[in-house]
Amino acid sequence: MGATNGIEVTGPRHDRYSEILTPDALELVAQLHRAFEPRRQELLSARRRRQAEISAGGSLDFLPETKDIREDPNWRVADPAPGITDRRVEITGPTDRKMTVNAMNSGAKVWLADFEDANTPLWENMIEGQLNLRDALDRQVDFTTPEGKSYQLRPDEDLATIVVRPRGWHLDEKHILVDGQRVAGGIVDFALYFFHCARRQLDKGKGPYFYLPKMESHLEARLWNDIFNQAQDALGIPRGTIRATCLIETIPAAFEMEEILYELREHSSGLNAGRWDYLFSIIKTFRDRGSEYLLPERNAVTMTAPLMRAYTELLVKTCHKRGAHAIGGMAAFIPSRRDEEVNRTAFAKVREDKTRESGDGFDGSWVAHPDLVPVCREIFDAVLGESPNQIHKQRPDVSVSASDLLAVQDTPGEITESGLRNNVSVGLQYLAAWLGGNGAVGIFNMMEDAATAEISRSQIWQWIHSGVALADGPTVTPEFVNQVITEELDAIRSAAGSSFDAARFDQAVTLFKQVALADEYADFLTLPAYESMP
Repeated sequence: MGATNGIEVTGPRHDRYSEILTPDALELVAQLHRAFEPRRQELLSARRRRQAEISAGGSLDFLPETKDIREDPNWRVADPAPGITDRRVEITGPTDRKMTVNAMNSGAKVWLADFEDANTPLWENMIEGQLNLRDALDRQVDFTTPEGKSYQLRPDEDLATIVVRPRGWHLDEKHILVDGQRVAGGIVDFALYFFHCARRQLDKGKGPYFYLPKMESHLEARLWNDIFNQAQDALGIPRGTIRATCLIETIPAAFEMEEILYELREHSSGLNAGRWDYLFSIIKTFRDRGSEYLLPERNAVTMTAPLMRAYTELLVKTCHKRGAHAIGGMAAFIPSRRDEEVNRTAFAKVREDKTRESGDGFDGSWVAHPDLVPVCREIFDAVLGESPNQIHKQRPDVSVSASDLLAVQDTPGEITESGLRNNVSVGLQYLAAWLGGNGAVGIFNMMEDAATAEISRSQIWQWIHSGVALADGPTVTPEFVNQVITEELDAIRSAAGSSFDAARFDQAVTLFKQVALADEYADFLTLPAYESMP
């Protein structure tokens, strides 16, 4: 369509898209873009400057200029909001129609409706996801598959509370232009949902709630806070109605947890330990520092590693000190319908993980599959009982230093050929699915999202550039990785049989090589991948 009032939508208008892309909703998008795009660009530039300093030998520490905020005992965040007072189980997943029904019916307290890592930012996914959320609030999301299977919502009181995760600050939406400029994907996702669903949520006694991803500083949280205020003012909704949980999934943000809560305090509902992206961020941030900051292979890094314990315990202490929720990390296991031994082993690990989190003081945790909801709920029920959370549980025993958060060399584990092959195989399978429009992919009985591919390709890039010798094999070189890519692709082709999509995997191989073997490190693989999509 042509530009109106400086707003141009270049994506196709399919059935019902006009219900989301209304003039007033797009005007809110444009208003927020014009007010805040310069600050977004400044903050992205600040990220690049800090990365250059670290690559040149710098490090991270708690900020001296915000010491007063950390040491002030008097401030607290807003009280927990209706619908997210009890968060003992949260399920995550993309906003397609089937997932919308299954997640809301799952028995979880919260559904993280994901426009980010568990989603591919195809234009159709983004707009139809908005339609699905609005339809769910109107109880019009029930549907029947071509095979005749019916999906229907349970009564309202049994449904999970929707908490939307918009895209991170680094991602644009190329199908919406304002004054000829792309709009931040996060602003598009936030503004469209807020415009159409804020009052619908309020009418249900809840509110417009969000998960904020991939922030790297408290100044990025301040930007979100200012966006919230302007959006609330524009719609005549009282300030403080919006609530946001911030994912602490970058290593720079781990040093600014209290400051992030402080910036959003009127709108804050806590922090989440986004463990997989956190590992990606450690690799990404210290990628040029050789063996000094070299993690073991992906599957060897557990939450009991010293640096991960420091991160999670600091998060709980910080949140509860300020009256905020601390939400634990993902249980990504997908139960097998055929292999009970796989299930027994995996469920034991999930129980161990959730037991540790509940004992540490977390108020709830994430699962990726409805079958894990009862397991997580049972463990948190045993600790919480009738209490909605354990914010009262302070952690004066926890004292975390900068060196504790950066104790990469103390992480047990090896780098093996099997680990390299797993990174290649999972990376290729995920990218092939992502390029086809699916951002939440079951691979080897795990629900994988974009963080999986990011860790996989980043470790390979770092291993090559650090000259890593595998514990049971050769030194990692581009030539050896190319050989492994060929062999793992053959194995994927053989396992898939007639369902193997050669064209899609050709795209995946090209992209994987581009971000794993290039001389220059790409900050996010989703950036070049997005440009290759319609």
